[in-house]
Amino acid sequence: MSKKATVYDVAERAGVSIATVSRVLRQPDAVRPATRERVLDAVTELGYVPSSSARGLAERRTGVIGLYFPGFDASDDAPLLDVLANSPSVTPPFTVEREAADPGAPQPTMLFLDEVLRGAELEAWKQGFVLMIGVGRDDPTRETVRDIAGRVDGLMVLAQSVPDDVLARLARRIPVVVLSGPARGDDYDHVTVSNAEAMAELTRLVLSESDPGGLAFLGGPEDSPDGAQRWEGFADAVVEAGIALDEVMVLRGDFTRASGRRAGEELIARGVPTALVAANDQMALGAIDAFRSGGVRVPADVRVTGFDGIEAAALSRPALTTVRQPMIDLGRAAVQLLARRLEHPDADPMTVRLPLQILVRESSQRPGRGV
Repeated sequence: MSKKATVYDVAERAGVSIATVSRVLRQPDAVRPATRERVLDAVTELGYVPSSSARGLAERRTGVIGLYFPGFDASDDAPLLDVLANSPSVTPPFTVEREAADPGAPQPTMLFLDEVLRGAELEAWKQGFVLMIGVGRDDPTRETVRDIAGRVDGLMVLAQSVPDDVLARLARRIPVVVLSGPARGDDYDHVTVSNAEAMAELTRLVLSESDPGGLAFLGGPEDSPDGAQRWEGFADAVVEAGIALDEVMVLRGDFTRASGRRAGEELIARGVPTALVAANDQMALGAIDAFRSGGVRVPADVRVTGFDGIEAAALSRPALTTVRQPMIDLGRAAVQLLARRLEHPDADPMTVRLPLQILVRESSQRPGRGV
């Protein structure tokens, strides 16, 4: 068996330093194209494979960063799968089913956290990091985030997904970046958006096109910072319009489509409002599912709006009015802040606020095509 090529062999073949080889492999955009191509040619010719363990020992880093989120917008309609229960000898290679078209049926589209994850993956690759993902669904003791923190150089977490005391202990060991939610004057780097301002403007648009009576708000979990900010913006616009908040029907879900369906069914039982403002797209789409099943037309009978701008919002019928978040950019910005913190651990905390976009579509306009 021939001797494995080392970083020194690559450096000698390319005529560069070992530091340049390392930079090409971890941050290729930081190296001049001609030099980068020479190094990569040497890597290919020699069959060099970097040793992550050796690199970690030399730099006292793993080259891995973590992203932790609670998983509350997972696709709740996905069927369970048990591969061990299906023997290849008895499971047919495929089945054929004829399915009636249903434009309103839930579709497997990208959700909020899917897009954030995608952005983080793209930027981690660009920055030369490996991205480790942790989902803490049904994890009240936060063992998942503790486990991840022990394996990475830095950690990105969704706001309020980790208790303050746990997060503070983790931050004493590794850099932490918080996504979404308001910056709270702490020592963490933050990536955030203008939730309250955008929701207030969206609510003004809803109120400008309808009678003030019969307004409903579908909020998220009580411990969600984004949900709290969106309620704040909604409430500000309602009060500004001269409507008392106790005249608004307020319901709460957990940001899933299933909870939106339950809320829609409750509204049908209590009396369908003129307009429903939901704190995220999935709940809004779930409410539309319930309205359709109950014979309630959107937007002819009730106008519905969401928040996030997920792909399913544009594909729904009617298309959902929403506030589009820069979801991919949220993930990319978080990785950039984490990379900055790793290079400059003593830098002042930074908050990056990304812009939002209100998308007025069919579901909030009158007259419109009903479901």
